[in-house]
Amino acid sequence: MVPVVTVFTPTFNRAYTLHLCYESLKRQTSKKFVWLIIDDGSTDDTAELVQQWILDGVVKIQYHYQNNQGMHGAHNTAYELINTELNVCIDSDDYMADNAIELIVGYWGKYGNDKYAGIVGLDAAPNGNMIGTKLPNHIKASKISELYARHKITGDKKLVYRSELTRKCPPYPIFAGEKYCPLSYKYLLIDQECPLLIMNEILCHVEYLADGSSMNIINQYKRNPKGFLHFRKVAMRFAPTYKDRLRESIHYVSSNLMINNYKFLMESSYKWTTLLATPFGILLYFYILNTNRKTVLKNN
Repeated sequence: MVPVVTVFTPTFNRAYTLHLCYESLKRQTSKKFVWLIIDDGSTDDTAELVQQWILDGVVKIQYHYQNNQGMHGAHNTAYELINTELNVCIDSDDYMADNAIELIVGYWGKYGNDKYAGIVGLDAAPNGNMIGTKLPNHIKASKISELYARHKITGDKKLVYRSELTRKCPPYPIFAGEKYCPLSYKYLLIDQECPLLIMNEILCHVEYLADGSSMNIINQYKRNPKGFLHFRKVAMRFAPTYKDRLRESIHYVSSNLMINNYKFLMESSYKWTTLLATPFGILLYFYILNTNRKTVLKNN
């Protein structure tokens, strides 16, 4: 059976939770997929665990080990290795709905073509409750940025992309001493090519673990200012509304201050907006430096 979808999972010392994804892939009602594991320098028993799963022969698995580059570096490697028509990232602390591959393959087979970047579906908590809001039913497709800005959806969604587009887009930048660049960088670039088909079906179950990126985003701002700055420049350029551009400009100012670049106004492509954002960006900079909070997420 020829795989249609690559499920790729970047992982770093997550042997204690990676089995949840494996078990969900064993339960898939369609086997038209391959699981690509990008081991980003793990020092636990991830390699031994995966080798046993490969020997079990229940799920088609590709395993790739690399020196630690961070989440975005693992994504870069995955996009280089993927050779199926579609791909979807399932993080090492998440797992797929049992019928996710069947839903993806069926929906894409019915509606998919080169006019669309892929499919956007729903995420749910482990208890089955949908994260955020449903996708709009009155439209067939949308850019992911416009779903949030114009249609006011909330919560993380699961993105399934055409591999041709993820290969075509520039890779995430790797900055010395940094381990993170927002994954939305690439999604924004793909947004400029074509929209995503909307599918109001749960594809993935998500758990925000204490050691995960989402739960430590403020520390990420501190540790990876160049990666965030790179993303903010792109986000300012492609902001769907002025409110979004102003928000990204505030973060742009903050990230520049973190690298002691005080020429940010002259370097900005949106000088008036950046000037307006500067006082707020300064306040954000001091807030990030001094807060004891780790995340902006609200825990229920």
